[in-house]
Amino acid sequence: MTTAAETRNWLELPLDVTASILSRIGAIEILNSAQNVCSLWRNICKDPLMWRSIDMHNLGDLWDMDYDLAKMCVHAVDRSCCHLLDINVEYFGTDALLLHISERSVHLKRLRIVSCYNISDEGLSEAALKLPFLEELEISYCSISKDALETIGRSCPLLKSFKFNVQGCRRFHLESDDEALAIAQTMPELRHLQLFGNKLTNDGLLAILNGCPHLEYLDLRQCFNVSLGGNLEKRCVERIKNLRRPNDSTLDYEFYTEVHDTGSSDEDYPSGISDIDFMSDDYDDYFEFSGDSDYDFGYDYDGVLFD
Repeated sequence: MTTAAETRNWLELPLDVTASILSRIGAIEILNSAQNVCSLWRNICKDPLMWRSIDMHNLGDLWDMDYDLAKMCVHAVDRSCCHLLDINVEYFGTDALLLHISERSVHLKRLRIVSCYNISDEGLSEAALKLPFLEELEISYCSISKDALETIGRSCPLLKSFKFNVQGCRRFHLESDDEALAIAQTMPELRHLQLFGNKLTNDGLLAILNGCPHLEYLDLRQCFNVSLGGNLEKRCVERIKNLRRPNDSTLDYEFYTEVHDTGSSDEDYPSGISDIDFMSDDYDDYFEFSGDSDYDFGYDYDGVLFD
């Protein structure tokens, strides 16, 4: 049983300590529960500096609870008042949402999108044009092609870390160096590159080594068209401080990693499933962001939902 003294102790914490604690529970929990605990927490949660980093981590299961994650994300971005530096969007991203983020976060340094099949090449390219300070980008299990990668590379000259991950497939040996060439030709400042499950060949790998001279980390796990050996392997070992080979262990990889041996094309790859769950088990109090309505970027969230 929580005593009154214990409650008072929580409220008497320094504001910066309380803000640090709240920032670790994630944007979904802040907007859905934490900000409703008391007026002090609510005021802290409205501080733009609380929203320099927005983590919308979920397992893709919140749709069953009628969460309007896009509306929540829009509101979180708006609360940042252009201070946003880092955002993670999983399962619910769209072109419209990505454009909203890019237009209100011109200083964004880190963008992570996972299993967002409603984000297109065109949408990602339009957003990239507005993110010249982007340094880290992850695109995992999304339907994005070389065309968007080329635009990203040309529009984000400070990009130093890029993760572009898909599901691995052995049987059909589908080969394509399109994405590898796009990276090699437009992302010369990369230090960290992860291409989990990519269809690149030795030619694509060689192009990356030539085009990304500062590369220190290279993850080629489940890139089964790459055959390291001879001079290519020697060059990788000499150049890359941390090299993950195609058949290396995937135990430390965040997503589902079963290799698929069936299917007839690269369109058959399923999405990755995160095995890390930072979300609370208690979802009883979600009235503010539940419902079936579509989000509207012109909607006055503060005036209607929160005050």
